[in-house]
Amino acid sequence: MRTRNPPISPGRSLRVKVSRPSPGVDARRSTGIAEAARRSQQTQGRRSACAMSWKLRILLSFLAGILLALAFPNFNLPPLAWIAIAVLIMVSLEGGLGEAALRGLLFGVAFYLFATPWIYTVMRQYGPLPPWEAAGVVALMILAASPYFVAFTLCVTWIARRDKSLAVLAAPFLWVALELARARMPDIAFPWNLLGYTAAGNLALVQLSSITGIYGLSLVVAAYNTVVVWLIRSRGESRWRLPAAVLAMFTLVLLAVALIGPRLVPTAQASQVAHLVQTNLPQSMEYAANWDALHAGDMSELDRISITAGQRDHGLVVWPEVPAPFSLTQADFARRAQGIARNSGSNFLLGVVGLEPGADGRLAAYNSAAMLDPEGRETFQYDKIHLVPFSEYVPWRDFFWFAKNLTGLAGDFRSGTRYAVGELPGGHFSTFICYEAVFPNEVRRFVLDGANLLINLSNDGWFGRSAAPAQHLQMARVRAVEHHRWLLRDTNNGFTVSVDPYGRVVARMAPDIRGELDAPYAFRSDTTLYTRWGDWLPAMCVAVSLVLLLMASFRRAAVAPK
Repeated sequence: MRTRNPPISPGRSLRVKVSRPSPGVDARRSTGIAEAARRSQQTQGRRSACAMSWKLRILLSFLAGILLALAFPNFNLPPLAWIAIAVLIMVSLEGGLGEAALRGLLFGVAFYLFATPWIYTVMRQYGPLPPWEAAGVVALMILAASPYFVAFTLCVTWIARRDKSLAVLAAPFLWVALELARARMPDIAFPWNLLGYTAAGNLALVQLSSITGIYGLSLVVAAYNTVVVWLIRSRGESRWRLPAAVLAMFTLVLLAVALIGPRLVPTAQASQVAHLVQTNLPQSMEYAANWDALHAGDMSELDRISITAGQRDHGLVVWPEVPAPFSLTQADFARRAQGIARNSGSNFLLGVVGLEPGADGRLAAYNSAAMLDPEGRETFQYDKIHLVPFSEYVPWRDFFWFAKNLTGLAGDFRSGTRYAVGELPGGHFSTFICYEAVFPNEVRRFVLDGANLLINLSNDGWFGRSAAPAQHLQMARVRAVEHHRWLLRDTNNGFTVSVDPYGRVVARMAPDIRGELDAPYAFRSDTTLYTRWGDWLPAMCVAVSLVLLLMASFRRAAVAPK
């Protein structure tokens, strides 16, 4: 039924009474409308500032990986690390989970391609593998190392779909928690170039590692990136002043510590000198039957250098991990080593291939360090525990079938089981070999077992003239600071150095030459908080990450834009 308006008679006017609001109500309504419009403009401005296409997010993820790689040697642009993770966090606040996984993978691929291109060189030149096999091994190594970045972007994006502010808060804790996973994952752990190493070059900042390990520096750098993201997301809002003030204060504190702090770091006094012999022997994966004859001149020169140094100052003569299968089970080499110890009147520590009967009756090979006393008697042996995947052994050989042709002893080394501590006049020492320098918790085990001095034997000649030797030294140096121990690092062709307990390189030898470095050191018995408590900080980050993920799980997820 229709409702009709009453008819209006011709000639009559219709009067309508309109009620007008009072001036006060009208003013409040106008103010409310203006405020709503202003907030709408801010929201739209914020969305337009932060929103980006999926293609741009993918591209920025790849570029963020490159930025972080440029912070490490040989590019040596550490300030880039303080913004690289911010880029990754920003792009991880949008999109779906499938895209998030792709972003993390591309970040990891870019990072490792630019930070560790020497992996291909090692596989290609010293494998020696055909190009496609070398590329395949490198690709799988990168894929094995990148899931940590994938997990990071997945977690940040998953939380961001529920609460973006919570995702930003969680980011630094997630990053450090996943660095712990990178260092502890069985078989394929690869904690090379952790974020904190970009800040470890500063003598004052690196002291934090004696409390938290390298992970404390990683948390500082990741937290700074998070504050940068906070400020970017607050652009266009009235609340931008708070993140701006926090970022300014954070920056000022870091600059003050970095510029003034080094003057306050104590100086360590050395009381003894070790003779580190840089052998500079040529790299090869094939050893002819007449190797000794071909290199007789090299070996005679090394004998002379070692004996002369030991006679000048009796104490400790050190040879590095070398690119030749020297073994004390070989009569000729055993006589040579005993001659150096006796004629120098010194303890002689050197890298060797340890050979012992295995359970199957065949000889088992170990990458070892052994020491002979001044009488030529063997008093110490350590068998390397953490082997280099695809170099000293092939993990999951059935899966990595195409890498089974890695030559030399790759795939044949056995892993040691004992954290050995040796004795020298005045104190105790432990030796870790090559790649073991990048594992904070494993070096800590030596100190807990009584080591007053750390000695790192390494052969970085496999890396050629790449960034790897400098990166390796950068990481080994932090091990000295974490435990306030002197570190003697002897290599085949560089970098051979002595590092004091606070991270100063107090003596170094030029790379790619043969000679001897008089390396000062002392025995230390003090204990740092990191030595006592170990990886307490990353464990805390794991706990905080789990709590924040749990909090996010109770919030409703937004529908990801297509």
